Amino acid sequence: MSVWRKNNTDPSVKKSWTLEEAKEKLSTFCAYQERCEWETRRKLYEKGIKDSNADELIQYLIDEKFIDEERFARSFARGKFNLKKWGRNRISMELKMRQINPENIRKGLSEIDPVAYYDMLQNHVEKQWERIKEPELYKKKFKVTQYLLSKGFEQDLIKEAIEELLNDQSQ
Repeated sequence: MSVWRKNNTDPSVKKSWTLEEAKEKLSTFCAYQERCEWETRRKLYEKGIKDSNADELIQYLIDEKFIDEERFARSFARGKFNLKKWGRNRISMELKMRQINPENIRKGLSEIDPVAYYDMLQNHVEKQWERIKEPELYKKKFKVTQYLLSKGFEQDLIKEAIEELLNDQSQ
């Protein structure tokens, strides 16, 4: 029998936290990076804390300003736009998945500068246009559009950016 098996009888069982230990660890968890209530509940569930105990811990974190959903939505939108180069639709879907309310999603999306947003979209269009080696214009437009839709950009803006690129190339 290996040393690992002797010391660890069941590797799938995670150590659960006591309430005081959970309070301390969750404070660190939320202070390290912006978190929303949904992410924190998932962490609590992983550690075996459910129902009223979870509600109590979440309320403590909200009262102590470790969790603030508006602040989270703003930070999330800025980060995903600047780092991952996502569009508004993708950011909005991700925030909805995390159960952020629509008002906070709107506030988060307001963090994105419209000029920088369109510039990034144009940059994506140019890069994808060069990357895709398709002789037929219609198919090439379709492939670029599909890629940009998957990144979360809006259909009308994509169409506008592609048309602008084609106009620049034809001149």
